[in-house]
Amino acid sequence: MLHRLAKHWWVLLLRGILAILFGIFAYAWPGLTLLTLIIIYATYALVDGIMALFAALTHHPGAGRAGWLALIGVLSVAFGLITFFWPGETALVLMLLIGVWAVARGIFEIVAAIQLRKQISDEWFWILSGIVSILFGALFLVHPGAGAVALVWIIATYAIIYGGFLVAFSFRLKKHRHLLAA
Repeated sequence: MLHRLAKHWWVLLLRGILAILFGIFAYAWPGLTLLTLIIIYATYALVDGIMALFAALTHHPGAGRAGWLALIGVLSVAFGLITFFWPGETALVLMLLIGVWAVARGIFEIVAAIQLRKQISDEWFWILSGIVSILFGALFLVHPGAGAVALVWIIATYAIIYGGFLVAFSFRLKKHRHLLAA
């Protein structure tokens, strides 16, 4: 695992930089950030649903999956339309999903960092990014309706802190890559 991470250290660096940039843009335009997230989800759901319906209609008979594809397509289109017509409710659900995702991601990152503990020093950067994710997710789960714009600012803060830890850890991996190559 360490060799694979060290070999692709730049992926963590890029993820960190993108997170920091996202955080900066979210601070600059909090209302636009939330609206953009909702529109992106709605668009994704609609396009995904249409593609699933297309796949179901062009599916070869006897393969047995066309019914499931059609159901997924109809549900996805419905969720996309619901998102466009009721963006406030969608924002609340989106906040809850982001909270669950952040907690799960944080747990997995802490576990992975602990597994690397004997192979690399300064794994605590990755542990800290996991802790930040868990705290961020818990806040979303406890107060999902506390104010969408305020939560966007929390997203921005999270993204910048999380991105900073990923950037720091990526440079640690880059140094370790040279040690593995020697």
